[in-house]
Amino acid sequence: MSVNDQDAAVAGRMPRLDAPDWWIYRGTGRPIHDIDLAQLLPAPPPWRSYRGDPPPEHDVPPPDDGEAERRLGTAFTFSERDTDAEELNMVNAALYLRRPLLVTGNPGTGKSSLAYRIARELGLGRVLRWAITSHTTLSSGLYGYDAIGRVQAAATSQAQRGGEAEEPPIGDFVRLGPLGTAFLPSRLPRVLLIDELDKSEADLPNDLLSIFEDGEFSIEELARVRNRHPEVVVHTADPQRTAVVRDGRIACHAFPVIVMTSNGEREFPPAFLRRCLQLRIENPDHDQLAAIVASHLVDENGEHRDRLIRDFAERSKAEGGLPTDRLLDAVYLATSGAYRPDQEEWPRLVNALWQRLTVR
Repeated sequence: MSVNDQDAAVAGRMPRLDAPDWWIYRGTGRPIHDIDLAQLLPAPPPWRSYRGDPPPEHDVPPPDDGEAERRLGTAFTFSERDTDAEELNMVNAALYLRRPLLVTGNPGTGKSSLAYRIARELGLGRVLRWAITSHTTLSSGLYGYDAIGRVQAAATSQAQRGGEAEEPPIGDFVRLGPLGTAFLPSRLPRVLLIDELDKSEADLPNDLLSIFEDGEFSIEELARVRNRHPEVVVHTADPQRTAVVRDGRIACHAFPVIVMTSNGEREFPPAFLRRCLQLRIENPDHDQLAAIVASHLVDENGEHRDRLIRDFAERSKAEGGLPTDRLLDAVYLATSGAYRPDQEEWPRLVNALWQRLTVR
């Protein structure tokens, strides 16, 4: 076993082997420009095959809106050796099997960033993010219908025209949520991040089972008028984008790449877990921390950076895990010239930044 593999084993990561031929995702976050994922992926298993409606002509994923750069940085410093082999195994298995991926780990270990790394590397465009709260419901992720807005629009039109007015298009008042948008028929799968699923009410994981299995859902307000309006243009969760809904039904053509994150604050029902692949992301080791810092602070070569990375890795191990962005904060302050380690207040500031995520 090499020195790097020994370090990986100590950090709880699977030692790296030669990259298997079946891996498509390599964990670098570096765009692969010479592949077409739709051609590269094998056909899904028969029990995970979805036909849906044909994708639109000239179907192209919406470009990233800058969120990937904010989360991953601008430099492509990650190599395959900086990524846990278990992560690569499970992400690629999820791609092949068309299964949602449930990612657990301590806060700040990069669970959410995984979705953006997959999207950027495989050219899947803008990530659809569904942030979960204690009030989130399945319907809010699928779509919203503004019935009051439509009534008000009709009343305004009637007042302006005098007498009977034309009914406003119903699609103007339907907006798909991130979950609903992810299941629109497309040639390439969209990446959907369901962030902090453990914050949800108890019923939401079970409510997701139907769409995860069927790959489709109905918009009841459109289904009721499908005889008069078989095709309706609605708004989506992508800025300035619309989609055509036929017969009030949305059915995926390519099952989306679904990354669900959890801080491990609750247990999920067995029926839900059975339909997911599970991945635990461990706290990053020294080499991974160095790659993360280099990705975000590519032009910063301060003399204190390596010392901060080493100190943070030791502190994080002693504390049972610290959020990686706190290391980025400290390195930025150290390299900005605002603070120096020989100043009296610097150790106190670093200590305050690197506290455990508890309130005493």
